[in-house]
Amino acid sequence: MSDTQSRLDIRYGSNAMPAPQSWSPVIDSLLGHCSVRSYLPTPVSDDQLTAIIAAAQSASSSSNLQAWSVVAVRDPAARAALAECAGGQAHVRDAPLQLVWLADLARLEGLATSNERPSAALDYMEMFLVGVIDAALAAQNAAAAAESIGLGTVYIGGMRNKPEAVAELLNLPPRVVAVFGMCVGTPDPAKPAAVKPRPPQSVVMHHERYSLPAQAPGIEAYNAAMASFYEEQKMNVHGTWAIHSAKRIAGPETLSGRDHLVEALHKRGFELK
Repeated sequence: MSDTQSRLDIRYGSNAMPAPQSWSPVIDSLLGHCSVRSYLPTPVSDDQLTAIIAAAQSASSSSNLQAWSVVAVRDPAARAALAECAGGQAHVRDAPLQLVWLADLARLEGLATSNERPSAALDYMEMFLVGVIDAALAAQNAAAAAESIGLGTVYIGGMRNKPEAVAELLNLPPRVVAVFGMCVGTPDPAKPAAVKPRPPQSVVMHHERYSLPAQAPGIEAYNAAMASFYEEQKMNVHGTWAIHSAKRIAGPETLSGRDHLVEALHKRGFELK
């Protein structure tokens, strides 16, 4: 079996799809991605961080507005405080580096003010989305770069559980909010992370027109693949992937405090018109 086919079998399940002829070291690295939650205490060096952020800044940015920023947090006390904001996730505390990715409209507001120009468009939902999307694109470049130099990462959506507390910890000005965090560090070889299966491409890729019914066979196949993954990883997950996902959207009580996100964003200076 080729290395390419092996990568695909791990990502999609054995014999789920034949290996394409189009391949590259970049694709190979991306297919090996996994979320790492156990790290060695080895620090992430300034040199490594510089390379990671250079990759992040090479991502696309809407209209080149660069409506994002990132805070690199190494201080153990600060990491511990961020971990509590994120629901007590131990890896936020233990990873040697936490990157907190921000939707940042304060810089644009400052540019407009210093040049005596209006900035009323910043009050609109579109500009908030620009900041979120810019941050996400930059962060994904950073994650791929970190993994390419032997580091591990995991995204931390829990930074949105208590956005005002995170803002206070990081001294964020109005019109700046944490979109998510990212643990970065050297993976602990004693606790290796596993590559999680993904749905068949028929679930997420549509040709010419979108179709919900066409996804049904792929979803059933993914339920089976995830059941095997849960069993292999000894994960105590009740029900299928579909049931597990449905539980996560059952109501505001399942959002870990993020049901108040709009209110928090208003307080952070985002009008969201």
